[in-house]
Amino acid sequence: MFDNVLSFIDRHQSFILTTHDPPDADGLGAELVFAAILKKKEKACRIVNAVPVQGYFRFMDHSSAAEVWDSEKHTSFAEQSALLVLDTCDEYHIGSMREVMKKVEETFTFDHHEPKPHTKLSGFIDATASSTSELAIELASSQGVTLDPYTATAAYAGIVYDSGFFAYPKTSIRTFNAAIKVIEWGAAPNYIYRQLMENGSYAALLLQKQALSTLEFHADKRIAVIVLRKEDLVFSGAEFDDAEGFVNIPLKAQEVEVSILIKEKPSGEVRCSLRSKGKVNVSKIAQGFGGGGHVTAAGFRSSLSTEETLKKLLYDVKERLEKG
Repeated sequence: MFDNVLSFIDRHQSFILTTHDPPDADGLGAELVFAAILKKKEKACRIVNAVPVQGYFRFMDHSSAAEVWDSEKHTSFAEQSALLVLDTCDEYHIGSMREVMKKVEETFTFDHHEPKPHTKLSGFIDATASSTSELAIELASSQGVTLDPYTATAAYAGIVYDSGFFAYPKTSIRTFNAAIKVIEWGAAPNYIYRQLMENGSYAALLLQKQALSTLEFHADKRIAVIVLRKEDLVFSGAEFDDAEGFVNIPLKAQEVEVSILIKEKPSGEVRCSLRSKGKVNVSKIAQGFGGGGHVTAAGFRSSLSTEETLKKLLYDVKERLEKG
């Protein structure tokens, strides 16, 4: 199953591990598992991302192994290394790490997302897996690698984050087998749940209140929309990343088939998250905006204004709903 991955590892002695910008629990979990695999194989590696690990996920990186790309600091190592891109097969999702692709000996992807038509990165992609961390654990097990409790914690966090705590459609027996394995290695499910789901700030709660005040419904309540403006961040005192997960809230209503969350960063950049109960492939919609993801969970960055993004997005979603 992992023949081309192992062949890639055998071809090189040192590696840079990276993931999408910004890193989430699955990307970071997969990085840390791969670092353990490479260490067991006596390979040199560094985890280097485009931006720092977000506050919600810092508990996963107990030793602060994840670095931020610095051309002066990392170029020499990059020129002697291969680049392993985890949890995305789109080079446009890795931010400033794209410049590293020009410096390294080879670039390889290891991912579980549906590849886009224009995907240029080659490597290992299994879109049936619930998370990249799940795949990384399968690889580790196949190579006789045992994770320490800290890495097992990161791996479990990656699994539950991308499987929706074992609720999303791609959750399978493979997902539970991987979870059991890392629990045997020392992961503590309750601790990880509290870190991911009960560790927000007072300001984040205020931001959620503000977000729900913008909630609107379209297409006979089948589409829900939440819009967060940069002013809402100032009002609440929250961080942009505190809106993580708000897009899932409207799906609690049985009428809602698709949930849309549009967020403005303080810089004015527009980002959008999409969730679906399955009737609409939101990954295909996100790809139309240069993004991607899964059938039921996807996202993108928009070059349009908030109003233009929402107008085009609603048109696309309504059209797909009408087609069934």
